[in-house]
Amino acid sequence: MTMTGSAGVFAQIDRSVLGSPEKTRPPLTVQVGSRTILLSPTECREALYGARRDATLRAAVWREALAEARQEPPDGDGAGRLFVVWLVLPGLYRNLYRILRNWRRIDRADLEAEAVLAVLAALDRADPDGPDTGGCLIKETVNWMWAYAKRVTREVPVVDIVAVAEARNMSDAQEEQSPPPERWEVHITPPPRRQGVCATLRFAEPRRRRDGEQTGTGLSNLVFRARRHEEAALIGTLVLRPAGARR
Repeated sequence: MTMTGSAGVFAQIDRSVLGSPEKTRPPLTVQVGSRTILLSPTECREALYGARRDATLRAAVWREALAEARQEPPDGDGAGRLFVVWLVLPGLYRNLYRILRNWRRIDRADLEAEAVLAVLAALDRADPDGPDTGGCLIKETVNWMWAYAKRVTREVPVVDIVAVAEARNMSDAQEEQSPPPERWEVHITPPPRRQGVCATLRFAEPRRRRDGEQTGTGLSNLVFRARRHEEAALIGTLVLRPAGARR
């Protein structure tokens, strides 16, 4: 029998139904004519999909599996319904692979989850005594899978504007709170004139003292005064300070 990847929903159902030897599901009791037959989960699947399957035994397996699932109490563990889903899975693989080949954007885990939901929805509508109960379950589920695939492929992904804005604002806030120490800010303050700074600027560092030490308190507090030339009137002030420092 075909199995899916170890991380898929189908594989998880496989492990849940088959489990370890001590946790294996009890045999399914089916009535075929005057005979009472006990079938393990693997034998049930063989009766449904095997090369030598018998139509009478096949109908009996579906009938008993659905009856058991519907008799479960609402607060039960759902083992009977899960078993019906497990019995349906082999009938879905071909269409599962066709859909995944046709539409690369569809996520396999999502498609498998949709298939399981479809089986559970169809289970309550199925007729246990119908002529082809299992075939109806598989057909309804396959139609659901194709409808889901077509719906997903028509969806157009868009950028989450709110998320992008929040991420950008958070980044800006972090930069404002803790600016890198190597960054510096330059502030140019022109005199209160309508035409503003309109000449080539000349920047001069504070004069050095005779002993060689520079006036001022270091790079973070350097203030350059801009003039057209040495004798001209002051046309602006340039201040250099670490990024984020108080003005």
